[in-house]
Amino acid sequence: MSEGEDGAFKAVELGEQAEVPSDPEPQSTPQPPALEHAQPDSRPTETTETHSSSEPLPEAKGGRWTSVLDQFKMKRFFVLRPGTMEHALEDIARLVNQEEDGAVQSTWLMAEVDHWNNEKERVVLITEKTLLVCKYDFMMLNCEQIQRVPLNYVDRVVHGSFSFPPRSLCTREGEGLRLYWDRQREPDFSSRWNPFATDYPFYTFTYHPVRDVNARFKELCEIKNFQDQLIQAAQKALAQRPVPGKANGVVVLNQPILIEAYVGLMSFIGNQNKLGYCLARGNIGF
Repeated sequence: MSEGEDGAFKAVELGEQAEVPSDPEPQSTPQPPALEHAQPDSRPTETTETHSSSEPLPEAKGGRWTSVLDQFKMKRFFVLRPGTMEHALEDIARLVNQEEDGAVQSTWLMAEVDHWNNEKERVVLITEKTLLVCKYDFMMLNCEQIQRVPLNYVDRVVHGSFSFPPRSLCTREGEGLRLYWDRQREPDFSSRWNPFATDYPFYTFTYHPVRDVNARFKELCEIKNFQDQLIQAAQKALAQRPVPGKANGVVVLNQPILIEAYVGLMSFIGNQNKLGYCLARGNIGF
């Protein structure tokens, strides 16, 4: 019943009461029905529905589709295929030289950032004597390259956000870790402008994109834990096998990590398309 109908009903009741003033009981009996008719109109059902309808559903906000899209992107990484990471670690473990490297202390999944700001997927192992940086093909399940850095040569570890020269067009968010093993040597001019140069006396790592997939990969990709274990292993190796002319310790710094890249067109295309990762890129052909 609408408000107008309620008002008309009440007016008729008052008129009947005025015509029969001698009867006291009819004055109280019409009141409860009037209150009963008013109670449904005063319930906050319409207000609640209006409030809920004014807020968009999660699907309307794009939350559901964003989550589905992120899951699809993550599934394209071959390292997430069941058993792939375990197979890679077994393959690399067979290539570890017990005399030269020692026993394996920990394994990590990282993204290396080179001097031209290009990301590259890497499996990193900390052993008793060396740091192994491995380029592994997760599609063909084959270790393509291993680079060894003696831990007793590591003299500086820098952790912080990335920075670029003032006039650089490159950008990179997040934080990373850089370790140096030859403080006295600086890359020459030709190496700075060669995107394929490998004679730089440092490595730069950042988080792998699959870091937040689950707890296991979060542990494999955690840079802070990697930094702590790397410093401990380097200090222990330096104490056991000191290097002449080097300080007996590892300098740890918290400061921005400089990447001397200026234009960044090559890194922009490569990083946007994840060319440095083993990724399912769809069918190509007719």
